[in-house]
Amino acid sequence: MTASPHIVLAVVCAAAYLLGSIPTGLLLGKAYGIDVRKEGSGNIGATNLYRTLGRRIGVLTLIGDCCKGLLPVLAARYFAPTTDLAAWVGLAAFCGHVFSLFLMFKGGKGVATALGVFLALSPLAVAIALALFLALVLKWRYVSLGSVAAAAVMPLAVYMLQGGTVTLLVTVLVAVIVIIRHHANIRRLVDGTENKFKS
Repeated sequence: MTASPHIVLAVVCAAAYLLGSIPTGLLLGKAYGIDVRKEGSGNIGATNLYRTLGRRIGVLTLIGDCCKGLLPVLAARYFAPTTDLAAWVGLAAFCGHVFSLFLMFKGGKGVATALGVFLALSPLAVAIALALFLALVLKWRYVSLGSVAAAAVMPLAVYMLQGGTVTLLVTVLVAVIVIIRHHANIRRLVDGTENKFKS
């Protein structure tokens, strides 16, 4: 008996959510004897790990968080005939990072995991968003500004280059969540108190 497509979708998304829930930055921090939630900005993402433990650990966190979005979406695209399943899987992995089961449904801001998701779903759209991110960070040295701007432009880029109702819907949801998760950064940017990125 063949399993219902809805059951398959639920199982695959649950697996992607669990993978996304693995707190890469927190685990790397604990390997060095610190809880990054109590250091710097308190975030478990790559930027805080970079500032707290240095470039190498920051880059490892970025790669780990990115892979949490990239790998399940690539797997879904390999087995699924359309991109709809892959888009839902990407959303599940992203939500796992932002609302981690292992952290009482708390987590990171989702930028690196979203990057992984969209590298698999729409790499050309990522190129546009990444170019904007780099331009803003290099100009003003605010990672949060680049992240928010990149998130805001992704739905338009996906609409122009990728198409697909489900993919566009997922992109909008991810963008909104990323921007909301940066609310404190946005407030500090407006107040002029946001920390600048130092290479």
